[in-house]
Amino acid sequence: MTTYTVSRQFAWQGPLSERAVQVCRMFGLTIDRLTDRAPNHRCAVDIRPGDIVYITGPSGAGKSVLLRELQQCVPASEAIPLSSVELPDDRTVIDCFDDDIVASLRTLSMVGLGDVFSILNRPSRLSDGQKYRFRLARALVSGRPFVFADEFCSELDRITAATLAFNVHRFAKRANLTLVLASARDDILIDLAPDVVIDKGFTGDAEIIYKERR
Repeated sequence: MTTYTVSRQFAWQGPLSERAVQVCRMFGLTIDRLTDRAPNHRCAVDIRPGDIVYITGPSGAGKSVLLRELQQCVPASEAIPLSSVELPDDRTVIDCFDDDIVASLRTLSMVGLGDVFSILNRPSRLSDGQKYRFRLARALVSGRPFVFADEFCSELDRITAATLAFNVHRFAKRANLTLVLASARDDILIDLAPDVVIDKGFTGDAEIIYKERR
């Protein structure tokens, strides 16, 4: 088990336009107070190999910031963020997977891309939701022990999101993958069954909730 401690503050930067100065006067703000109120995103979390870590909270609270900072704590050779997975335009979806055909089809079905039209389409031409799931599938079979996925299930309908969360949990546990996921959705927690929940509010340190006592 490793303790990851992250802290990131975004200092306020000027200059102020005349309109911004007027707003400051309306709310009684000074430059010093703007600087003092700069958001500080902090957490210290214990993560074991094979844990599923779920960062949640309202939109704009800093979930993506925490995810990126945690990613920086892991050697680049061991981590794969979904944003780094390419969407080829020169081959079909099935041609992007190196496993045998049955194993590749099983992986695609797990993320909801098991229909023949998706399998034979080009990744660059999939819908936004399908592109996300393609990237997720590629990351899960990349061979890297850490997978970082922002906006997990954010664009999916309730049933698809629940199914994907359940399947990803099973896959990650079998493969002993460590997943760090971020999303404002809390309706997939039962299906995803994360080992660690990082609840990020707008103010204060994030609250860490462990499935088991550490």
